[in-house]
Amino acid sequence: MKISVIHAGNFKLDGGAMFGVVPKSIWNKLNPADENNMCSWALRCLLIEEGDTRLLIDTGMGNKQDAKFFSHYYMHGDYSLEKSLAEAGYSPESITDVFHTHLHFDHCGGSITRTETGFAPVFPNAKYWVDEKHWNWAIKPNAREKASFLKENLLPMQELGLLNFLPEGDSSPWPWMELFRVYGHTEAMILPVIQSEKMKLVFCADLFPSVHHVPMPYIMGYDMRPLETLADKTRFFDRALKEEWTLFFEHDPVNECAILEMGEKGVRVGKIFALSELVR
Repeated sequence: MKISVIHAGNFKLDGGAMFGVVPKSIWNKLNPADENNMCSWALRCLLIEEGDTRLLIDTGMGNKQDAKFFSHYYMHGDYSLEKSLAEAGYSPESITDVFHTHLHFDHCGGSITRTETGFAPVFPNAKYWVDEKHWNWAIKPNAREKASFLKENLLPMQELGLLNFLPEGDSSPWPWMELFRVYGHTEAMILPVIQSEKMKLVFCADLFPSVHHVPMPYIMGYDMRPLETLADKTRFFDRALKEEWTLFFEHDPVNECAILEMGEKGVRVGKIFALSELVR
């Protein structure tokens, strides 16, 4: 199995929204804000190659929205989805499967592109996968989450015949992946747990956007059901500690991976490292 980190760019979000009830006097030491209270975050995707399968987990924000939209998110840095794929030795045409942890714009925007005549898949030979309950939640969004579910990201998946629903339960279409569903951030977000020869690697999506979100109180203001996020974390910790999961962080601007350990004050981040240290 070959596992590659695919960087789709960096963007900014309000620090208070990202750290929820945690005071700025604390979180600002972890990810310092700029003069507009905005912190930098990564759009870090993952590509799994196993046999004939080349599966991309999440696709970043994409580039089809207008300048006003992107002015809110301050895209910066040298990374892009297309550039990172090429550097890893892949083309969009070579991807066989695109796995969406959930359908917020910063996780699926790179799956669909705008053309002169409408929309087209960025990965024309791939099946696009999503949880069915989450799909139904996303296409009829609540008022609070509506701005995160953009119809131009979602509806073309269905209209172009790309959409595939993941099975219910823990099993997946791939024998080396388990599906771990959580319900606090949004309805039925999926954290794929990947079994390789060396580790169990879990793609943390927005349950743990960064290493700093591991402690229980660190829950984003974006979460729809924060008390459910507490329950999600508890279920996650039980498995992660017992099975020695390696956590892969999608949004941490600096840190790619970590393992957890139990401390005097509960579960905390232990060793932090780059994925390349494990897969080389």
